[in-house]
Amino acid sequence: MVAQDFTVDLNKPLVFQVGHLGESYQEWVHQPIVSKEGPRFFESDFWEFLTLTVWWAIPAIWLPVVCWCISISVRMGHTLPQIALMVVFGIFVWTLLEYTLHRFLFHIETKSYWGNTIHYLLHGCHHKHPMDGLRLVFPPAATAVLCFPFWNLVKLIATPSTTPALFGGGLLGYVMYDVTHYYLHHGQPASEVPKNLKKYHLNHHFRIQNKGFGITSALWDRVFGTFPTTKAAEKSR
Repeated sequence: MVAQDFTVDLNKPLVFQVGHLGESYQEWVHQPIVSKEGPRFFESDFWEFLTLTVWWAIPAIWLPVVCWCISISVRMGHTLPQIALMVVFGIFVWTLLEYTLHRFLFHIETKSYWGNTIHYLLHGCHHKHPMDGLRLVFPPAATAVLCFPFWNLVKLIATPSTTPALFGGGLLGYVMYDVTHYYLHHGQPASEVPKNLKKYHLNHHFRIQNKGFGITSALWDRVFGTFPTTKAAEKSR
C-alpha cells in the first residue's frame, strides 16, 4: 500500500502508521480489504484489548442501564404510556444523531498526521476492514465516557423526571444501532426488509461511500437527499 512516499505495512500495528499517508489517506482508507481477520492496531496488548469488542457485550452491558433509567422515570410518577412515548422519542432522536455523526464526523476528510490517526480510530478502520467482527461495535469504555455529556445535554432540555426515560430511549436506540450494524455485516437475512437494509448498508461500503449514512433505517438519507441511487437507475441515465 504505497501513498506519497510512505508504505503502510499491514503486518505491523496500523494506528500510528496511517497518519503518514497525508492527503493520500482518504483514497487508501476507502479501498476496503475484505477479511474477517482484523489488523493489529497497537503494540501494547492493553490498548489493543480496548479496541476489541464482541457484539453481544453491547446489549449485555447497556440494556440493564436502559432499564434502570426507565425505572427511575416510572418511580417518579410517569405512567406507562408516557414512558413509552419518551422512550420512542429517545430512539427517534438517536436515529438523527446516528445519521449526523456518521455523515459529518465519521466521514470528515483529513490529511494531517493526527487528523488521519484519529479518523482511522473513529471510523476509518471500519471502512478499511469492514468485516472485522471485533471492531464493528463501539467499545463500551468509550461509550461510558460519552454517556456523561449526552446525559447532561438531555438534562438541560428536559425535566428531572423525564430525563432518565428520554436518555434511556436514546441509549436503547444506540444498542439497536450497534447490534443492527453487526448483523448487516455478518448476518444472513432471510426476509425482505433486513435483506434490503443489508444491501443498502453494504452499498455504502463498496459502491457509494459518500451516501447512505443511516444504519438502522434510510429515513434521514431520504430526508436530506443522501440516499444512494441504484445501479439500474445509474444505467438508465
